[in-house]
Amino acid sequence: QVQLVESGGGLVQAGGSLRLSCAASGRTLSNNFMGWFRQAPGKERDFVAGINWSGRTYYADSVKGRFTISRDNTKNTVYLQMNSLKPEDTAVYYCAANRRAYYSGNYYYPAEYAYWGQGTQVTVSS
Repeated sequence: QVQLVESGGGLVQAGGSLRLSCAASGRTLSNNFMGWFRQAPGKERDFVAGINWSGRTYYADSVKGRFTISRDNTKNTVYLQMNSLKPEDTAVYYCAANRRAYYSGNYYYPAEYAYWGQGTQVTVSS
């Protein structure tokens, strides 16, 4: 059974930085597309960033140039470095993994992902 556990969320002032981690257990996900999503109260869960098995990265327009996704396959862990944070980045951030290896699919959509973490709260104060 695959488990994803996020960590690194917290409260930060606008302009600050946070680094989120997503540790996977149960099986290696080094060949699986991994994504970060976020969900603010009363809103849908939105794609933030994704990374494929070879390290190619994808970003939502709202975070390009500020967020960086990376992965360490030796640790079965994916990271999200968030810089220049804004109050509108406030949300619960979720890590997700595609079930199939070497498959990106429609990575922008939550339905493409079979495995999800429990989420970590990120709050950016103005």
